Amino acid sequence: MISIKFHETVVACCDVELIGKSFEEDKLSLNVSEIFYKGELFDEESAIKVMSEARNLSLVGENTIGLALREGFINEEDIIYIQGVPHVQVYLCE
Repeated sequence: MISIKFHETVVACCDVELIGKSFEEDKLSLNVSEIFYKGELFDEESAIKVMSEARNLSLVGENTIGLALREGFINEEDIIYIQGVPHVQVYLCE
């Protein structure tokens, strides 16, 4: 399952098991805070629909990133890894 939280301008999607964890590597840090990432649970089909309609995304985790890759929302070179955890931010402009 993928947790999705809707903010005013950003849709935060992450693997549910990562919520509440923090990761640090070199000068990078990633806080998968409940306040930002914990939201409604979506199956993959529903998550694809949400991601396809979003203008700004914050994506964390193997399942979430893998889904975004398979659907063509992101490219492999967009991904950063912090302690092995993949993370991508997507900002679409018109």
